[in-house]
Amino acid sequence: MADGGQDRDTVEIVPTMSGRVRFPGISPRAYEHPADRGAVAALRAAPGVSEILRGISGAFPERGERLMALASSVRVGPKQYPQVHELREDCARILDIEPPTLFVQRSPDVNAMAIGIDQPFVVITTALLEATDAESLRFTIGHELGHILSGHAVFRTLLIRLLNMQSVAAAIPGGALGIRAVIAALMEWFRKAELSADRAGLLCGQDPPAALRLHAYLAGATKMSDIDLPSFLRQAEEYMGTTDVRDSIHKLRTVETTTHPLAVVRAAQLQKWAASEDYRTILAGIYPRRGDDANGATFADDLKSAARSYRDSASETADPLIRMIATFGSTVGGAAGKLLRPGHSD
Repeated sequence: MADGGQDRDTVEIVPTMSGRVRFPGISPRAYEHPADRGAVAALRAAPGVSEILRGISGAFPERGERLMALASSVRVGPKQYPQVHELREDCARILDIEPPTLFVQRSPDVNAMAIGIDQPFVVITTALLEATDAESLRFTIGHELGHILSGHAVFRTLLIRLLNMQSVAAAIPGGALGIRAVIAALMEWFRKAELSADRAGLLCGQDPPAALRLHAYLAGATKMSDIDLPSFLRQAEEYMGTTDVRDSIHKLRTVETTTHPLAVVRAAQLQKWAASEDYRTILAGIYPRRGDDANGATFADDLKSAARSYRDSASETADPLIRMIATFGSTVGGAAGKLLRPGHSD
């Protein structure tokens, strides 16, 4: 990848039965957003965070979550939601991973999630199934498999548990403040992780318009015949093009407590990657492989990649506050990377 600078192997292009390109042994570094990797590195290094996460993990074994899904949802298989089963199987073949267990849960909310620590599984809601076409659903399932391949399901599960613990922690002196700090850090990371998983979903579907349809639906579309996708994407340009600092403050307040990027901005981010050389190179069979990850990027590399990402963001936005934050992230990430890897330049 251009953002990480690591070596990439060329592999034979192998199509699946659906005719889509497979990526044998693909490393999640092939598609992960550099700010996602940098946020994970910083999260793991933050004082006290690892101890809190280990404690939460031990207190809530995932067997209960799996049993609840088993008892209250429909498990997808050859005889239950067979079309969804085939999409799951094909996405797993494309990313070269074991197909995770997938459940369909009755809910009026459009949602999908990958949860679990030892054996992550995927849950999608009936509202999502009813709203999407087959190719947009393929993108969604690929998105969740990307979370699993990247190890995001672990932190996502811990975030859910922490959110459920907030009321209990409030009764413990000093406990609520520590929990809130970790939750805020996890939410900031997860917004970046969503961008990575969107890229994995695109690799599974290899159909940018299908991904865009899903984002349009999340933003408010009901019938795609009522939506003009170029106009939809221009909304992101208008949103990012503001020069009034008052708008910047409103933006930050809006996303502060959310786990997902705003739908229109998220769509524009993915479409930009779909038009990039990085995406075309992966489709051509050139990408980092999981077998090489042990000798791959270090914590310092991840911070420096994040710094480059923030620097690029600063150059692309007219928003004064976002530009300042991005510049700060670039400076801090770059300086930390150089300190941790003396003798290496950006």
